[in-house]
Amino acid sequence: MSFRKQVYPFAVVLLLVFSCQSGSKLENVPVNQIKNQLKLLARNYNDTKALMNIQGQEVVTIRSLNSDGSLKLIPSKDWCSGFYAGSLWLAARLSGDAALEKLAREFTIPLEQEKYNGDTHDMGFKMMCSFGQGYRLTNDTAYRDILIQSAKTLTTRFNEKVGAFRSWDHNKDKWHFPVIIDNMMNLELLFWASKQTGDQLYYNIAVKHAETTLANHFRADNSSYHVVDYDTLTGAVIQKNTHQGYSDSSAWARGQAWGLYGYTMCYRESGIISFLYQAEKIADFILHHPNLPSDKIPYWDFDAPATPSRPRDVSAAAITASALYELAQFIPKKKDFYIQSAEHILKSLKSDYLSKPGENKGFLLGHSTGSFPQNSEIDVPINYADYYYLEALERQINFKKLK
Repeated sequence: MSFRKQVYPFAVVLLLVFSCQSGSKLENVPVNQIKNQLKLLARNYNDTKALMNIQGQEVVTIRSLNSDGSLKLIPSKDWCSGFYAGSLWLAARLSGDAALEKLAREFTIPLEQEKYNGDTHDMGFKMMCSFGQGYRLTNDTAYRDILIQSAKTLTTRFNEKVGAFRSWDHNKDKWHFPVIIDNMMNLELLFWASKQTGDQLYYNIAVKHAETTLANHFRADNSSYHVVDYDTLTGAVIQKNTHQGYSDSSAWARGQAWGLYGYTMCYRESGIISFLYQAEKIADFILHHPNLPSDKIPYWDFDAPATPSRPRDVSAAAITASALYELAQFIPKKKDFYIQSAEHILKSLKSDYLSKPGENKGFLLGHSTGSFPQNSEIDVPINYADYYYLEALERQINFKKLK
């Protein structure tokens, strides 16, 4: 998600969309299908939630599909709770559909309580993708206040000795102070809060976390470890391993995408050249990897054994495409290569991974992999794949308007 100046205002995007005739396609993706799928997802959510309420389960949004094909619903504390609201905001901006904006508000409001949840590093995922996208479209000052409080809460997880934010509180018998590559994505909330409030603390600790991750998370080939564990007394690295990848030394596909997106965003917000260099290195690792399929939709781990049952991870592809559109703006010599790669990914997603009308309960994309080692969410739709796909489409539109 981006608040950068290069993003075109809402009116320009709407002009582009509405200049097409009814039933026409936006970059070969049917706008009406996107709208209809997301609305179908909301209807299916209401039906499923009613049943879960009877069972005494508190849920506020949609995450994925269960193994039996039913909707997987989640509470606000889940790290994925902001993505469906964010998809609605993005789709509302792309289409100008007031009904989607109304749904976006309805799915954003229940997340407000998370602004005080200091038990998680996922504040950026939850709040920037929901309230952040909402604020970008509406300028609602209530959303701004919620985001600032969310940033304040996130700062409580920063450890000065380590120079990073603690990612997880679970598995304390396994890790002392775990930091995961995913955490790079939550720094945008802090950069945003610094600009909004003028408080340099947010900026400083975001930069420090990115620098610590840069120093310790990457291998010689510029692939990333998933988890780095630190000693809180000395700040020294204790161990480097994985939780969701094939092995401690493998390149978990979504982790590489988080790193690419995160360092591109950090360069945009800070101008620190080492962040841009790292983003470039990660992009080259992904795009030139010998195990990347010809359609550029990666397997769940670049080093996973080549078996007939090896699943793809569409979410990693969508995140990568979105990041490449932004990275292309900062590296002129590779601009064409990055744009062509992003276009290739989006073309593949549309032709082979986009849900048919009415399919997948309303999710836009199928065939993502959540956590293969835990046998969780394998080869299913996942809300963050839809979110970054829509963001990539928006960035595609903005790029073409700049040409």
